[in-house]
Amino acid sequence: MDRLLIFDFDGVLADSLAPMLSYAAQVCSELGYPCHPTKQDLEVLEKMEFAEYGRQLGIPEHLIAEFVARNFKLFANRIEPLNITPEIKSVIEQLSQANTLTIITGNSCSVVEKFLENHGIKDKFRKVLAAEDEGNRVEKIHKIVLFQGGSISEGFLIGDAVSDIRSARNAGVKSIAVSWGHQSKVKLLTETPDFLIDRPEELLTLFSDELPGK
Repeated sequence: MDRLLIFDFDGVLADSLAPMLSYAAQVCSELGYPCHPTKQDLEVLEKMEFAEYGRQLGIPEHLIAEFVARNFKLFANRIEPLNITPEIKSVIEQLSQANTLTIITGNSCSVVEKFLENHGIKDKFRKVLAAEDEGNRVEKIHKIVLFQGGSISEGFLIGDAVSDIRSARNAGVKSIAVSWGHQSKVKLLTETPDFLIDRPEELLTLFSDELPGK
């Protein structure tokens, strides 16, 4: 059976914590609200979005859109693509042989495309829905499901935030929470994901019956 695996990008595929913190600090300073973001600022977010991140860092509401736009620009203008999560490239290559792999992200399409090309896995993903695409996370999951053929019985959202788990539940797909991303295992467990894993290789165990030779 061809399962639908929907990956979040930042924190799951891309090891983007360092730029996420440094860019936010730069933008906050530029907007006149200097701060020193830490992973804890991401840990407490109930919705993993740049707008909520800005609010957490003390940016006033009338500057939130500017905070978001400037962070997007810094990510898009990076000369070097984001680092890839250790071990995940091999996992993606194996999973793509028997499953439909897609991405839903709050980052921009150009950042994701550059990342996938640089790490040699662009051809492993059938579709990417990014910040430029209309709809909230649940609506985007439904769009991906329609693209895949309309069945959500074998759909999985792989994310690193409590908001990913909620979105999966509301969209009718199963959630796989990963503890190597932007929120801790303790935080993720508060939303009772269907699965919680600590290493990318555990995805191969979950879907071992779908891998060639198994």
